[in-house]
Amino acid sequence: MSRICPHCNYARQPADEAPDWQCPSCARAYLKAGASLPPESLRQYGPATVPTNRGGLGKWLLILLVLGAAFWFGRPLWQQRGLPAGLVVASSEQPAVVLYATSWCGYCKMTREFFASNGIRYTEEDIEQSSTALQQHRKLGGNGVPLIVVGDEVVKGWNEQALRQLLGPWLRS
Repeated sequence: MSRICPHCNYARQPADEAPDWQCPSCARAYLKAGASLPPESLRQYGPATVPTNRGGLGKWLLILLVLGAAFWFGRPLWQQRGLPAGLVVASSEQPAVVLYATSWCGYCKMTREFFASNGIRYTEEDIEQSSTALQQHRKLGGNGVPLIVVGDEVVKGWNEQALRQLLGPWLRS
C-alpha cells in the first residue's frame, strides 16, 4: 500500500522499514485513515533533543543595526577636522577673502588687525558706503558686521577660531 507523507510528500515504498505510523523520509508521525495517534513517547523518532535556534535572520538584522549605528554616530570622527570640504588645499594659493564691514565697528577693526598680523590678503566692502556691498551683505544672510566670506564659507561676526580654522594653512603665526 502506497502512503504519501503530508509533511515532505515522500511516497512510502514497500521496502521501507519505518513503522506504519511514521514517515521513512522525515521521521514524522502521521495518522492512517481511521487510526489513532501512537503514544506520546513514540511520536518523536530518534534521540530526544531540542533543536537550538542559532539566531537566523534576527541575529543578522541586529548586527546590521549595530554597524549602521556605529557608522552614523562615528561619522564626525572620520571626517576631516580642520578645513571644510570646499577648502581642501589643492595649491598654495589663498582663497578669496571678502570682509563686509563699517568704519566705526570695533569687531571689524579686530578683523582687519587679525588679517594684517597674519598676512591674509582680503577685500573690504563698506556696507554704509556702497549699496552694492549692502545688497550682497543681505544676500549672504548678514544682519550685522563683520561678515567674512572665505571661499564659499561665510563667517558671521568676529570669530577668530573659525577664521583660524578656515585660513590655517595661510596664517603666518
